[in-house]
Amino acid sequence: MAEITTGRPLGVSRPDLQVADLPEPEEVFGVSTIGAKELFKYAIGPSLIALGISIGSGEWLLGPQAVGQYGFVGVGWVILVSAVLQTFYNIECSRYVMATGEVPVVGWGRVPPGFKLWVPLSVFIVIFSFIAGGWAASAGQGVYALVHGEVPPAGAEEPRLWAIALLVLVFLITALARRISRALELANWLMVGAILVALLVIDLFVVPFSQWWEGIRGFVTPAAPPEGITATQIGALAGFTALASGLNWYVMGHYRDKGYGMGHRAGYIAGLRGTRRDLLSSGVTFPEDDKNTALWRRWYRLLMVDMWGVFFVGAILGMLLPTILMNRAVELSGEEPTQANVPTFVASALNEEYGRGMFYIALVLGVLILFSTQLGIFEAMVRVTTDASHGTSPRLRGLIEGDPRRFYYPFMIVLLVVIAIILHFALPVSLVQWSANMSNLGALIYPFMLIYLNSRLPRPARPKWYHQVILVLNFLFFGFFFINFIADFIGDPLITF
Repeated sequence: MAEITTGRPLGVSRPDLQVADLPEPEEVFGVSTIGAKELFKYAIGPSLIALGISIGSGEWLLGPQAVGQYGFVGVGWVILVSAVLQTFYNIECSRYVMATGEVPVVGWGRVPPGFKLWVPLSVFIVIFSFIAGGWAASAGQGVYALVHGEVPPAGAEEPRLWAIALLVLVFLITALARRISRALELANWLMVGAILVALLVIDLFVVPFSQWWEGIRGFVTPAAPPEGITATQIGALAGFTALASGLNWYVMGHYRDKGYGMGHRAGYIAGLRGTRRDLLSSGVTFPEDDKNTALWRRWYRLLMVDMWGVFFVGAILGMLLPTILMNRAVELSGEEPTQANVPTFVASALNEEYGRGMFYIALVLGVLILFSTQLGIFEAMVRVTTDASHGTSPRLRGLIEGDPRRFYYPFMIVLLVVIAIILHFALPVSLVQWSANMSNLGALIYPFMLIYLNSRLPRPARPKWYHQVILVLNFLFFGFFFINFIADFIGDPLITF
């Protein structure tokens, strides 16, 4: 273990960062060298957790519904711009984690006026945005259709019971893990890989080349949103393309648990089957010298591969493949998807044209897509609350004897019960639209907090000036859609299409 000293202040209301050398990637991942094999086996991971969340909300529900109703042109460019801006935003969130070993929800406490405002507010925003459980409810519809061979009738209770069962499955996956982040990575390697391969094969089989081209062209064709689409729909599409716009930070803490940069010095949350690992309540950073500058560049390159090579590419494919499939389903059925039937619309359309085998394949795919999203979101709400409480409350650390698991798992059970109640009150897709637009709220706040924090990091870790500009663009792009959503919610939207 590297020698740790104290003494680098950062921001307000939080202890000074401890100081130690950055670890070498080989030390963290337990290998002699990092080649292509080691890169994929050990270094890539947090991007897959983010991608598992991503391919579900915007990609299987909101994007396909928008394209199914309005076509690609005027919709596709929103998807591309959102994915590019969010990838840059993810990198800036992860920069802070790698440089300090602190997850963002704890780091926000260093921004004036301090943790008493920003930490509880940030936990509230994340839970308020995602507690609706729309992904679990949508996946429950798919499981019902798998069991009964038909889409569920309107208002049926059984799909909600299946949704609750899937939440229990999330609890079991985390409870049986030795290291929770690693269990999520492996689950998403399996699910995301299966999802993208299956979508590609199905699309190659059923979607004409002309519709492939329309989908690709829609991404790069600047055009006004199509007539009739609402502010809520376009804002939800922008918010949940790629991940969760201004709230993406709630997933980037997995870089700490993965051991990226100073995250290796800070610790992680172990599973119930794992050995307890001390988790620091405050961060650790590195000295500004040649050795650590070189190590920082190596870690930053690994981050670039994980974000641009896996997350961004996966997010674009994850939106393109389902939306062209939905476009084909609309053509085959002669109907348009609605909020009530979009989770099972593709399966029903393929059933009519290609038979029951394709019906069940599409249903299994939809359930996998939506479950991967709920797995990441449900766990992230628990993780953010645990990190925030452990990092800022000495009294709680005393009660749980410094073991965050003693808070993590009881809180997960409480949250499961609350979500099980909430998902009875609205259609699944309307729940997801609400969450997506609330995600855009984060873009009004957190880009500027990142600018404050990252500009005070050790010099080798500080962002370039254009990274700060891109954070402001996140504020303008996603913030506009949130304000438009609120205007639409209380009266009339700022603009109509």
